[in-house]
Amino acid sequence: MAIPSVTSPEIFQHVRIIMGMVLGLSMTRLLNGLVRIIQHPGQTRIYPVHIGWVLTLLLTLVHFWWWEFWLIGLPTWTFQVYLFLILYAISLFFLSAFLLPDSISDYTGYEDFFISRRKWFFGFFGLTIIFDLIDTLIKGHAHLAMFGGEYWFRVPLYLVLCGTAIYSANRLFHKAFVTFALLYEVTYIVRFFDTLN
Repeated sequence: MAIPSVTSPEIFQHVRIIMGMVLGLSMTRLLNGLVRIIQHPGQTRIYPVHIGWVLTLLLTLVHFWWWEFWLIGLPTWTFQVYLFLILYAISLFFLSAFLLPDSISDYTGYEDFFISRRKWFFGFFGLTIIFDLIDTLIKGHAHLAMFGGEYWFRVPLYLVLCGTAIYSANRLFHKAFVTFALLYEVTYIVRFFDTLN
């Protein structure tokens, strides 16, 4: 049976639905976790670095949905591109789940939990940086050129920081990393993603 002829924007609308479902699950997990912390502040000791990553990831999820709109101009869609985008969205869900699991009763608080599970979190965070690079290349040379040389500095810097975070439990480093990541994400959005023109 032949598939009817469809345009790239129509395919994008179709793909966007499943991506939205996965991103919706990610945001729900983060928001529910934050509300649980607010509702029961004495139940589990919070850790500012952990909360910083929750806020950074929330902003990243919103940003992801915004920047993926550029895919509407993709001239050709393949199953491989579709599968890649779904895996990218799933990796963001994993990050959400690593930050706010169903229970942390095996730990003394969010600091103990975050430092103990940092290898998983930063391993997947590094993976999303690689996915971002592939995603940017899929969108074409003009899209990549928009970021100038900064992009080729950003990717290896984040990979080095993630690698360091995997192996180091130094609290000062983790505080500096999350502060940098949150502030950089804000400036990155303002400088490059304010409009989709």
